This record gives sequence, structure tokens and C-alpha cells, in this order.
Amino acid sequence: MSLPTSSAAGALPEPLTVAGGGLVGTLLALYLARRGHRVQVLDRRPDLRRGGRSEGRSINLALSDRGWRALEGVGIADDVRRVSIPLYQRVMHDRRGQLTAQPYGAAGQAIYSVNRDQLNRTLLDLLEARPGVRLRFGQQLQRVDLAGRTLHLLDVATGRAHTEPYSRLFGADGAFSAVRGALQRTDRFNYSQTYLEYGYKELTIEAGPGGAWALEKNALHIWPRGQYLMIALPNLDGSFNATLFFPFEGPESFAALPDAAAVTAFFADVFPDAVPLMPRLADEFFAHPTGSLVTVRCFPWRHAADVLLLGDAAHAIVPFYGQGMNAGFEDCTVLDGLLARHGDDAWPAVLAAFERQRKPNADAMADLALYNFVEMRDRVGDPRFLLQKRIENKIAALYPDRWVPLYTRVTFSHLPYADAWAAGQRQDAVMDRLMPHIRAEADFDSPAVQAQLRQELGAVGP
Repeated sequence: MSLPTSSAAGALPEPLTVAGGGLVGTLLALYLARRGHRVQVLDRRPDLRRGGRSEGRSINLALSDRGWRALEGVGIADDVRRVSIPLYQRVMHDRRGQLTAQPYGAAGQAIYSVNRDQLNRTLLDLLEARPGVRLRFGQQLQRVDLAGRTLHLLDVATGRAHTEPYSRLFGADGAFSAVRGALQRTDRFNYSQTYLEYGYKELTIEAGPGGAWALEKNALHIWPRGQYLMIALPNLDGSFNATLFFPFEGPESFAALPDAAAVTAFFADVFPDAVPLMPRLADEFFAHPTGSLVTVRCFPWRHAADVLLLGDAAHAIVPFYGQGMNAGFEDCTVLDGLLARHGDDAWPAVLAAFERQRKPNADAMADLALYNFVEMRDRVGDPRFLLQKRIENKIAALYPDRWVPLYTRVTFSHLPYADAWAAGQRQDAVMDRLMPHIRAEADFDSPAVQAQLRQELGAVGP
């Protein structure tokens, strides 16, 4: 590993500044510190380890292969795995409370439910233990002077505004990034933010007697209802964190549920098997904020060779593929690999290569997340869709070198997102041509379907 050098003999290099002490910011700082860089992390919030949970954020997330590789890189994957819950399948709940299960991948493959704050605390503890790292909380970044390489900060506790220089700045400060805000005011910076007409509300499915899970523990639960859905992921204490994804306006929407009676009646009608497990439903519904769902795309992700955007600051996505955190963590492993390849002082080459490599993959992941929103909301409860998934699994078993399900490519591999999405679109086209000839699972074995499948596989390639 080549270590950073300084132009002044014997002098320590200028510290690198990471804006944002969330998951991506802390992991990035760990990777930089491991390479011998001095690092300071600035976050507007108080130290998470001294206070409550993250504001407005889901308390658990889905870790998959890309995220695990990033955690392995800083040596904490085993620790995190011990406090996470493997989810081997989706379990769909219909309006009568009947269940349908769909495996996520091959036998033994799982995504993992992990507590966001617990993971963030672990990363902060590791950072604090490393020499050359400084954590600074309650420091709100109000403005970045790119020309003067100066940060304009507000000390939240004292209300004192102050400025300080930076040598190199990494914006990992979320979807509403102050660092990106500075880049947006530069010439030829492309930016868009697109909101779904849906918000989300966090609710709780309580633990059963003795801390038992009232639903299947090792599954992500989905209540698909056509134009909206609810999901639930398990927590270690036996509860589930449930999230309702719901239109803001319309006959079935947040606007149409003005009081506790309306909420209770609606849930009893639409999610009847969940309501008995949610004794605090009405109180939580009005006490918890309604979050919005935004997709952010921008380019470039860098300014000169001294500012770089990562994570949600560069590519915020909606949560329906469970890849937001995983994609941000993959940013860190890609940057670390580029530093190893080019050298720790080769910042112009590293930053240029990083945005060139990651931008098309981030755009593909944004498209995939929107695609999966429709699948989870509308299709996972459709018998024809479930039949198609079973047929796809049969194809994958027969032709493992020719057919890999899209979800597997995204979730259980390190294939670039853009390549996974392109392959998935080719396979979707094959299924569109194949499924009209399949009315039941047994039809797959018919000579006509098998002949068409062989022809299709020869045409689309691996």
C-alpha cells in the first residue's frame, strides 16, 4: 500500500475532509484512514452514540453482497453478521391474510436485515479508535467556497458561524447534500431530482410473547395492494419495522386518512392480518413523519481534483431494490481500489476514473429501483408473475451459464449494475415471448417451449 506523501519534508499531509457522518461517510473515512490518510468527519447532527436514532430514517436496512464486501474490507463483516437477520425469501400477504413465498436466490442465499443505527455506531467506534481521525459533530455545512477551498460552518450548539479551509473534500452528506449544492452552481453541472407521488410512513409490528417474532422471522414481508404496499423487516428484539408506501393524494392516500378512526378502518380492511400485531398503529401513524421518495441524478461528481460526491449525494435512489446503502458502500470499495491502482497521491486520475466508472452504474441502479417498485407494488401478488418467476428459476437451473435472474445479478454478485440491468432487460424480453405459451408450470417441459427456449438462449447470449 502506497502512503500519502507531503511536499514539505517531514510534515504531515493535510487532512482529508468527509462531509457526512452517516453510513457512507463513516465507511469512506475508515477506508481512507486505513490507507494512512489523516481524516476529519463533519456532521451536523449530534453524536449518534450519545443520543437517539437517526431522524426520519428506517431503523433497519437490507445488506447484500456488495455491502458485505465493503464491510469485509474494514474487518467488521463478522461482527455485523452476528447482529443481523438473514432473509431467505419474500412472503406476500394478500387481503385475506393468505401467504405466498418466493425465494430470493439459490438455497442459502439471503439478504440481511440490519439495524441502521447499530451499524452506524459500529463504524463510528472503529473510526474513533483509529489514529489520525477526528470526528466533529454538530457542525452544519452551510456553504462551500470552491474557488477558495473554504467551508462555511455553523456550530449547532453555540450558534457560532465560522470558516475553515479544506485540502480535499468528500461529499457524503446525503440526498440534500450541501457539497453538491456548491457544485450545482458551477458551469455545466447537470442535476435532476424526481419525486414519486408516494410517501412512506414507519410503523411497528410488535414482538410476540417472550420476544418471539409474530411473523416468519427470516423473510421480508410484503403486503402488495396494486397502487401501494406495506413491507416489514425483522428486528433482533422480535419486532418488525413496517413501512407503508402510500400516495400523498387521492381516494386511498395519506390525505384521505385524517384521523385515528379512518386509519384503523382502512388498515383493518386492507391489511387485516397485520392490524392485530400493531397495537400502537393509530398513535404511530400520526406521531411519525411522512417521508418522501426522491431520485437524484447529477454529473459531474467532482470539482477539479479536490471535491468528490459519493453515496446519496451523487445518486440517491428510491428504496425498492434494497440497494441504496449497498451502492454507497460499493462507492467506497471502488474508490479504495482506484487508490490502490493509481496511488494515494494521484487524485486527478482517481477522481476522474471514479465518476467515469460509477456514473452509468448509479443511473442503472436508479432505473432498477423504480422498476422494482412496480414489481413489489403490483406484481408480486399476481399468480402469473409468480408462475413466471418459477419458470425463470427452472431456466436458471437448466442453463446456469446462460441465465442468471436479474435479482441475483444485482443482489448476490458484484457485476456492475449497468451490466446487470442490460442482461435483465434481455431476459425480460425472452420471458415476454415465452410466457404466452405457458399456462401452468408443467407447460415448461413441453417440446415446443423447450425448442423456443433453446432458440431464445442462442439469440440473447449469456
